[in-house]
Amino acid sequence: MKVAVMGAGAVGCYYGAMLARAGHEVVLIGRTSHVEAVRANGLRLETGTFDEQVRLDASTEASAVRGADLVLFCVKSTDSESAAAQIKPHLSPDALLLTLQNGVDNDERVRSVLSNEVAAAVVYVATEMAGPGHVKHHGRGELVIAPSRASEQVAQHLVAAGVPTQISDNVRGSLWAKLVLNCAYNALSAVSQLPYGELARGMGVTDVIRDVVAECLAVAKAEGVVIPGDTDAAIRGIAQSMPSQYSSTAQDLARGKLSEIDHLNGLVVRRGEALGVPTPANRVLFVMVKLLEGKQHKTVA
Repeated sequence: MKVAVMGAGAVGCYYGAMLARAGHEVVLIGRTSHVEAVRANGLRLETGTFDEQVRLDASTEASAVRGADLVLFCVKSTDSESAAAQIKPHLSPDALLLTLQNGVDNDERVRSVLSNEVAAAVVYVATEMAGPGHVKHHGRGELVIAPSRASEQVAQHLVAAGVPTQISDNVRGSLWAKLVLNCAYNALSAVSQLPYGELARGMGVTDVIRDVVAECLAVAKAEGVVIPGDTDAAIRGIAQSMPSQYSSTAQDLARGKLSEIDHLNGLVVRRGEALGVPTPANRVLFVMVKLLEGKQHKTVA
């Protein structure tokens, strides 16, 4: 396949590099410093089992999606519509877009801009950008993707590239399951600047997470969403399987960037208000992160 990664952060770089290692033609579309490093030396992919420079292409221009069979759409949820509009003039009509993003409605939002086939994907991976041209993998890496015309073939390529992938008719439920995990851990990790393992041992944290999760599940139920699997086990498993991982929200705040909190706890608060479901724990976490964002940007200004 020819693959374009729109939004080459930690998630996009990891999956792009895995596909490039398997022989696919991959271009990363990202920021200038990152692109220059990749062009000069390749992308360093550091995992628990290997550490290597992966050769692939990189560009700062949205037009680099031209000719791609598959676009891994990995921009921040806040940028979904604007990024989709940027690539729209350059997309092949039969290109498939996979939305590898936090939140539950990015595929719908991208679909409102593009006429291409768009399939939602649920991402379970712990990664971070350790510097320009350097992505570090901390654990997991599986994908759950929605059915589409090309999903079966894409899934086969991903599995062959070492990415466990399954196709599910209930991706909406899986997206909500991931949202619940994000709401439980992301803001707490961001406010405390602690990784999941250390965070979970904090006094009172288990009780806060329990309250946050209960609110999320109540909102999901009111929305008519069926969340698959054992939520409690998944919540416990995050701290166990990714003990050294900081949430993406924590990483954003540490770098002075705006986070996706509006599409995580903030979304639960908004949906709760619309459905008449109280969400006080999610509201507190949402407000705390927004205050920290505002403080940082006031300092920068």
